[in-house]
Amino acid sequence: MNFKTTDLCDEYLEHEHLQVAEPVFRDFGGVRRFFGEIVTLKVLHDNALIRQTLEVKGGGHVLVVDGGGSIKRALLGDQLAELGAKNGWAGVIINGAIRDADELATVPIGVKALATCPVRSEKKGLGQNDVLLRFAGITFTPGHFVYADADGIVVSPKVLH
Repeated sequence: MNFKTTDLCDEYLEHEHLQVAEPVFRDFGGVRRFFGEIVTLKVLHDNALIRQTLEVKGGGHVLVVDGGGSIKRALLGDQLAELGAKNGWAGVIINGAIRDADELATVPIGVKALATCPVRSEKKGLGQNDVLLRFAGITFTPGHFVYADADGIVVSPKVLH
């Protein structure tokens, strides 16, 4: 995986439909540079759909979760991150909180989120999948591609490298 979001912006920002997320996310996973096709979920304080999604083979995809920006409950912890890594997911981007931050740093998956919160999520199975998500100043479209590293997150309708 040989890309840098800075280089992608330099090369494609003015000529492609490249979107650059506002710098609101922190790195928590054991992998800091990741990319893949976007799969989306929209949930609030409930991670049952996140578990269901990460139980499926990921094929290098990136799960993008809109948790409404809430940091009242964690939507991902070390167990779900390990499940995602085991099933071949490249990363998870959460517009919300995570927990088990020290353990997450050792799991071989990319994880970006807003903050940490020790409170676990609900398990009701409420939410939506495969929907357009709008947060951090951009739109995450299922089937488009996300690139993430220490400098930020960019989204493109096509593979860039």
